[in-house]
Amino acid sequence: MDMKHINWDDLRLFLAVARQTSIRQAAIALNVSHSTVLRRINTFEKTLGTRLFERQANGYFMTAAGEGMLESATKIEAEMTTVNDKAAGYERASSSKIRITLPGIFCSHLLMPEFAKFQRENPEVILEIIPGYAMANLAKREADVAIRVSNDPPNDLVGRHVLDMGRATYVRKDLVEKYGTECPDKVGWISWSDHPSAQLWKEESDYPDAATSLVTSDPISALTAVKAGMGMSLLPCFVGDKEGELCRMPPSSLHWCTSVWVLTHEDLRNTARIQNFTAFISDAIRQKRDLIEGKHLR
Repeated sequence: MDMKHINWDDLRLFLAVARQTSIRQAAIALNVSHSTVLRRINTFEKTLGTRLFERQANGYFMTAAGEGMLESATKIEAEMTTVNDKAAGYERASSSKIRITLPGIFCSHLLMPEFAKFQRENPEVILEIIPGYAMANLAKREADVAIRVSNDPPNDLVGRHVLDMGRATYVRKDLVEKYGTECPDKVGWISWSDHPSAQLWKEESDYPDAATSLVTSDPISALTAVKAGMGMSLLPCFVGDKEGELCRMPPSSLHWCTSVWVLTHEDLRNTARIQNFTAFISDAIRQKRDLIEGKHLR
């Protein structure tokens, strides 16, 4: 079948009807009217000089010619999707904005000065910072760059493993001085979740039997609660080690070390602004290695 002069919009309608086996459902899927789909399918068949569908009481079903068309149309659809993705990448490459998603505590306690430095060196670039702990969908362009803490990053993203982030149990110094070795049992845990699946870190800690005194899903709130003397909590070392009134709960063990990644989407990896930013921020993170990995103590 000659596909040279076939309109892509006609193929989209054909694919919708083939998949839905219904003119009405195809119209809904394409957000057009029922009559539009019916008229254009009829015209498409006349243009080709062959019937693509058998009209039956329970729907539209492909003829042999339609089945032959389906294979080619599906390949063209895949190619068009790739072209659109590339075009979106080129469009964003020409933009002066970089959207960055990262954990909120990284933003507030570690990287904001680095973002400021990058912007001073690249004043034409607008940084849009999106703090959060859910993984943004870079394929849908919810962000351009993701800085993530994970031992299992998404397979559809590309980037680099920069280093590993260490965590330790932190508590107010005066509480350790007051309670001594009984401190864990006296103050209890400030936990990030009370769900059983989220308790592995507690079981692997030096104080698995200590009670939970507070639950919060926000690491910044957990830090604030520790500083208020409400208990002890597992915190990133780059946070806890910089707080003067806090200390690591003896024996100061490191726990739950997790990889830090700087990631982007395949379509954006070769754009100059993304390469420039990811190289800059990866180097900035590496320069803080001892602090992030928990090797730096006051």
